[in-house]
Amino acid sequence: MNDTFIKAYQDQLDAAKKAFSANGMPAFEVPPAMREAAEKGLSACRDNYDKIKSSAEQMNAAIEDTCTTASKGVSTFNVKMLEALQTNMNSSFDYFNALLSAKTFAEAVELSTGHARKQFEIVSAQAKDLSALAQKVAADTSEPLKSTVEKSVRPAA
Repeated sequence: MNDTFIKAYQDQLDAAKKAFSANGMPAFEVPPAMREAAEKGLSACRDNYDKIKSSAEQMNAAIEDTCTTASKGVSTFNVKMLEALQTNMNSSFDYFNALLSAKTFAEAVELSTGHARKQFEIVSAQAKDLSALAQKVAADTSEPLKSTVEKSVRPAA
């Protein structure tokens, strides 16, 4: 709790005391034991508020780190994906160009099978690279949030 809240609370208490005494009612005095219990309760509330505020700030920072890491990872993944697309498109154009210059049906079949085999190998390698990159991005993205949650949960346990 902040000092403004405490001051406002004390001002309201003073105003209530004045209102009661102005209307002919005797001034209300809180017994010392109750006052001490209330002050302890208020102190505990302040401590808990500070802990919650600190945890919320840590979680916000972790979420910001997570979003930044995810954004960078997705960007890297997209670049890799576009490179694969460009490689595949260039390979297809080269294949069609070679196919158009084929003189015989046998030559066209040979070009087609060679291209299919080569494309299968290329696409398999690209899929493997993209899968590994996606796993790395996922792991890197979840790390800041995971470590913050572990830090928060450990003291509470």
